[in-house]
Amino acid sequence: MPSPKVNVQVSKISDKVTKLEFKKGDYVVYPAHGVGRVEGVEQFAVAGSEVQLYSIMFEQDKMRLKVPVTKAKNAGLRRLSSKDRIKDAMTTLQGKVRIRRVMWSRRAQEYEAKINSGDPVQIAEVVRDLYRGHDAPEQSYSERQIYQAALERLARELAVVEKIDQGKAAEKIEDVMDKERGYTSARDAA
Repeated sequence: MPSPKVNVQVSKISDKVTKLEFKKGDYVVYPAHGVGRVEGVEQFAVAGSEVQLYSIMFEQDKMRLKVPVTKAKNAGLRRLSSKDRIKDAMTTLQGKVRIRRVMWSRRAQEYEAKINSGDPVQIAEVVRDLYRGHDAPEQSYSERQIYQAALERLARELAVVEKIDQGKAAEKIEDVMDKERGYTSARDAA
């Protein structure tokens, strides 16, 4: 599949030339919120100077975020992962579960940091480490919350990259782990 052409627009504002890395309609990933779609670039006057902001809509959360164009890279705003990076994340799901023997509160902080990194491989590590098959012991409430947040974040990006429904993406992720661990998936058992 040929790589998409990068459309760079240049806008002059107050003697500063700003390259726009994203255009209207592009899917992007913001580390703390996951996959969103660029609605456009807006100009605002802030403290007497003009500022360009990406307007990003996170449909799932019904949230709109404005990110300064000049700070987008530092904020971690990035394009969707390549198919190869998603493949790496899926391979990570098949790896050995790593549960560090530290207090849960410390592990929870580490998991949250990985989720908020926006990196699909790090998010896949959280999903892998916290996944419990339908016949495995019950998770605590906080484990389930973190697992669901990581699964949702990874499934959103997988869904957009592979052009499938988010529910199907989540099933695909869990099926990979069920197969690796020798579980019968709940969908197969029904």
